[in-house]
Amino acid sequence: MMARAYAMTSKVQAVAVECRAWCARNPCVLRASRCLRPLARGARMEGPPASGFSLLELIVALAMMAVLAAYGVPTYVAYAARGHRVDAVVALHQAAQHVSAIAADPTARRALPADLARTPAHGRAVYRLELVWFNDRGGNYEIQAIPVEGGPMAGDACGTYVLDGLGARSNRMARTESANAHACWLGRPP
Repeated sequence: MMARAYAMTSKVQAVAVECRAWCARNPCVLRASRCLRPLARGARMEGPPASGFSLLELIVALAMMAVLAAYGVPTYVAYAARGHRVDAVVALHQAAQHVSAIAADPTARRALPADLARTPAHGRAVYRLELVWFNDRGGNYEIQAIPVEGGPMAGDACGTYVLDGLGARSNRMARTESANAHACWLGRPP
């Protein structure tokens, strides 16, 4: 029995020496603890230790990405909507400055130029601006920023932004109360 134990110990020691030699020949491979400890029952190590991700690590990583997406996507959509609302308000005021400049000239074309007829001026249109002239109202005109059908703001609670010649601001077809219309003009969600 003692001779068998001695033979087994010497065999395990030989495998351990062989394992250490392999680790010394492959310094770029991470030395696993099993490479440095003797192998049981005379098993031999044929190649480098297994590497990669375990199933548990992959599940944890996917769960973390799902949580980030659950919070990140709605926040990004709300941030983009606020930017579109602010762009519409800025475009209305720029169009109002243009209309005020041409209102005194009876020979001027009474329409918005192409670069003021939509927002943003370049890329996919989110709002289209329309100029409506009146003869019987004070201010004589009204500029509307109407959400483009099928665009990102088509179902927005603020609806159509309206700015008249006297500077009065309002929203039409809005799903909000009049108290929240002020928040729409500030770019905030109603």
